[in-house]
Amino acid sequence: MVGTFSQDMNHKLETYRFSDDGHIPNNILPVILYRQVTKAKDKSEWFENTFKTNGWTNNWRDVIYRCDHFHSTTHEVLGVGKGTVIMHIGGQMGISIEVSAGDVLILPAGTGHSAISEHINYEIVSGYPQGRKWDVLLGTAEERKQAIPRIEKLPVPSEDPVFGKDGELLRLWQ
Repeated sequence: MVGTFSQDMNHKLETYRFSDDGHIPNNILPVILYRQVTKAKDKSEWFENTFKTNGWTNNWRDVIYRCDHFHSTTHEVLGVGKGTVIMHIGGQMGISIEVSAGDVLILPAGTGHSAISEHINYEIVSGYPQGRKWDVLLGTAEERKQAIPRIEKLPVPSEDPVFGKDGELLRLWQ
């Protein structure tokens, strides 16, 4: 795992890279974490509208699965609309990180993630580039055999889910 941090006028940007751990493939593209991107009163509504505006649809609002999983058919954005949750990202060799209302995680396909908080007093708003359908994989040998080629063929999204054409995703995922 490698993490980098930078600060701009409006929010903090963090990036993390994770290697394949033998179960969770992760991705050569970095996970992007934007801290405190909105001060909107209803952050869930703001995230859903912003994600849709930038082409990240097929949205849902809920909590995160407590088992480590990944998606092979799409990248995913997770905006914390309410509360705080501790998530584990990057599989067995990954990190635990606390995210709070106003934070956004952008996970490239293959990145392991789960909630490790026992409470459910939070809400996540999710979306997928171009409304792609998502799968839920746990990292079995058979899943990996089929998932890795799918992950490698996925295109880089044309817009960052939060900042559109001006987002860091377009720079960091090239």
